Amino acid sequence: MSRRPLIEQALKRVNNRYELVHAAAKLAKELYETGAESYVTEEGIPLKKTVIAIDEIAKGRAVILRKSE
Repeated sequence: MSRRPLIEQALKRVNNRYELVHAAAKLAKELYETGAESYVTEEGIPLKKTVIAIDEIAKGRAVILRKSE
């Protein structure tokens, strides 16, 4: 699985790369803490929680809350 298109999709949902990294890190931490199940590729390889987090952001399944200024 190529990660570049996934990251490009996710960047369409956030303002910049920093915000994507921050949101993905927070979501990945939440996935680790809750013991969420991992996705598995067609080859049977489990995906890391950070990849799952970016995928969730790219597909619009994760809501990113921004602080109001």
